[in-house]
Amino acid sequence: MDKKQLWISAGIILNAQQNQVFITQRAAKAHKGGFWEFAGGKVERNETAEQAVVRELHEEVGIDVTGLEHFMSLSHDYPEKSLKFDFFLVTNFEGEAFGKEGQPGKWVDIAALEHADFPEANAVVLDKLKLR
Repeated sequence: MDKKQLWISAGIILNAQQNQVFITQRAAKAHKGGFWEFAGGKVERNETAEQAVVRELHEEVGIDVTGLEHFMSLSHDYPEKSLKFDFFLVTNFEGEAFGKEGQPGKWVDIAALEHADFPEANAVVLDKLKLR
C-alpha cells in the first residue's frame, strides 16, 4: 500500500522586531494533535507553495501577507503519510494574527520555541530559525 503524500506550505510569522513568531496549536483530533505548529496547510492543485501559504494564513490566522521569503524545504516520513514541506518567513503582514478557526495561538520568543511541543518534522526548522 502506498503512503499518502501531502505537500504542505507553512508560514513562520515574525513580529516587527523579528524576535517572536506566531504559532498555533493543532486540534486534538488531528494528526499530531495538541502539538504546536507554524500555520499553513495543503498546497492545492494549480497553486504554488507561495500562493498556498498566503491563502492559508488568511484563512487560519486572519492576516494578509505583504512580505514573504522562502526559508527552507524538507520532507518527512511518518508511518502513515509522507510529507513535503515548504516553510516561508512572513516578514510583513496586515491584520492581527489570531486563531481564526478557534485554535489556540500565541506569540513566542524565537529563543523559547524549544519549550513548545512541535511535531518531529519541525526540528530542523526550529534549529535553523534560532541561527538566523
